[in-house]
Amino acid sequence: MISEVFITCAVTGGGSNADRSPYVPVSPEEIADSAIAAARAGAAAVHIHVRDPKTRRGVLNPALYREVVQRIRRSNVNPVINLTTANGGDLVLGGPGSPLPPDPAGTDMAGALDRLAHVEELRTEICTLDCGTMNSKSNGQYIMVNSTGTLRAMATRIRELGVRPELEVFDTGHLKLVNDFVKEGLISDPPLLQLCMGIGYGAPDDLTTLMAMVHQLPPGAIYSTFSVGPMQLPYSALAPLIGANVRVGLEDNLYLSRGRLATNAELVQRAVELLERIGVRVLSPDEMREKLKLKVHATGQR
Repeated sequence: MISEVFITCAVTGGGSNADRSPYVPVSPEEIADSAIAAARAGAAAVHIHVRDPKTRRGVLNPALYREVVQRIRRSNVNPVINLTTANGGDLVLGGPGSPLPPDPAGTDMAGALDRLAHVEELRTEICTLDCGTMNSKSNGQYIMVNSTGTLRAMATRIRELGVRPELEVFDTGHLKLVNDFVKEGLISDPPLLQLCMGIGYGAPDDLTTLMAMVHQLPPGAIYSTFSVGPMQLPYSALAPLIGANVRVGLEDNLYLSRGRLATNAELVQRAVELLERIGVRVLSPDEMREKLKLKVHATGQR
C-alpha cells in the first residue's frame, strides 16, 4: 500500500459518451472549464482530448488543443496537463467481406510525428502513449492501431521533446513492449504507466488480471490504474492498496451513483473523499511534479 497518491481526471475522451450525458464537455471552453473545476476539486493532473464542436467526436486538431491548454494555463489553478496522442490510430475496416478500403467515417490514421504535433507545440509535462493494438467490443470493424514501429518513433520523439510519456497499457502483452522500451532507453526514469482495465477486448478488471499486470511492471515504475464504468470509483479506493495512483473522469464513467450522472469535479471530489477515509493523502500538482521529476518547459509556462 502507498499512503500518498495523485489523481488524474480524464476530462472528456473522444468516443460517443458526449451523446449520453450533458456534462461531458465538447467545446474547447467547456473542456478547459471542466478541467479547471476538476483541479479545484483535487485532481493533480488533467488528461485532455479535444472534440470537433460540430460532430462532437474526438479529433486531432492542434488549434483546439491550443485553445484548451491556453485556457487552463491562464486560470488560477496549475494542474499537470496530460495530452492524449491516441488520435491518428483509428482504423475502421470496410467489412468482413471487403476490409479495404477502410471506412473513411471512422478512420483517422496519421503518421507518428503528426500524432505529436500538438505536444511538440504546447510542450505539456505529460502526454500519453498507447502501448499496443486492440480490437473493439462495440464495433466489430474498429481497431486501435499502434504498430511497434510507430510507437518506437513516437517514444523517441517524446523523449527528445523532454515530455514524460504516460504509457497506456490495455493488456498484459503491452507490458512486454513497455519493458523493452525501458531497456532500450526510450523511456525516462521513473517510468510512468496507466493500467487501463475493463475496456472492451482489453484486460478485464478482475483483481487476478490486475495483479498479474502489476507484477510485470518495469523496476521503479510509478503507475496509476482505473476501470471503466461502475468500477471506476471502487478502483479509486483499490488503487493505493496495490501501490497505484488514481484516475477518474467522464472519459471512463458517466455516473456518480446508480442513475445519477456526474460532473468531472464530482467524480474527483468523491475519489478524494474515498481516499481520505482510508487514510491516503492526495497529492497536489506540484507534489506530483516533484514525484515524477517532470520538466516544465518555457513554452509551457503561463
